[in-house]
Amino acid sequence: MAHGMPSQGKVTISVDEYSSNPTQAFTHYNINQSRFQPPHVHMVDPISYDSPKPSGHTRFVCVSDTHSRTDGIQMPYGDVLLHTGDFTELGLPSEVKKFNDWLGGLPYEFKVVIAGNHELTFDKDFMAELVKQDYYRFPSVAKLKPEDFDDVQSLLTNCVYLQDSDVTVKGFRIYGTPWTPWFNGWGFNLPRGQSLLDKWNLIPEGIDILMTHGPPLGFRDWVPKELQRVGCVELLNTVQRRVRPKLHAFGGIHEGYGIMTDGYTTFINASTCTVSFQPTNPPIVFDLPNPPSS
Repeated sequence: MAHGMPSQGKVTISVDEYSSNPTQAFTHYNINQSRFQPPHVHMVDPISYDSPKPSGHTRFVCVSDTHSRTDGIQMPYGDVLLHTGDFTELGLPSEVKKFNDWLGGLPYEFKVVIAGNHELTFDKDFMAELVKQDYYRFPSVAKLKPEDFDDVQSLLTNCVYLQDSDVTVKGFRIYGTPWTPWFNGWGFNLPRGQSLLDKWNLIPEGIDILMTHGPPLGFRDWVPKELQRVGCVELLNTVQRRVRPKLHAFGGIHEGYGIMTDGYTTFINASTCTVSFQPTNPPIVFDLPNPPSS
């Protein structure tokens, strides 16, 4: 740090007053702060697969929400694969094995994966509750024996699996976390507000790439049939005010597929499946300049 520079105090994010109503939060911040307005905030066109990678860059390939439907996906050239969750329907060990086999056939130098709300078996608290309740909402999951799923993430031998943890890949620090705002009681669901903020507060500063399963407020989080925004307000505040990654990759909201920027962070909703669960949204490639080697 240059001599005489004021040291940056740690930014603390607190629960937003509009936390529980993201649609209202969006309207409020748009009207009062122009928070989601051009010129800073705008859509970004994806780069074409055959565009040459600039020298001194790393090419990331983003996918999400493949839901055990990987067979027909045409995967583009790249260096690092990022998969932001919902790679299965229910997190059944057979589905996880199939996904891992698919990963094993891909040519990327590194593959980084997080879970989503459909990876029920990866959420130990969810499974403990499911077994206790002995109910048949998810019969194929409820009848698994603990030994079938206790170590389910060890089936992912062909990638780095992140769960509230980080890894450094080709000099980029990548943090991954599976939690999403409560929705119909699936895996890794938490109430909006402090419960989710406690998870976001685990994200360290100095991250280059953040992988979450769901969107932050205002970025590819619009659900047309509900006429609602569903992104997390605390996640947005954490990304914009504290962590400031260069790339925030996510999925979760199939309808939100696409790329936006706020002028600093690029936000990619890479949901491969459409709202009708057809795996037809193409993987998104994104080039980032390599960090200066320490």
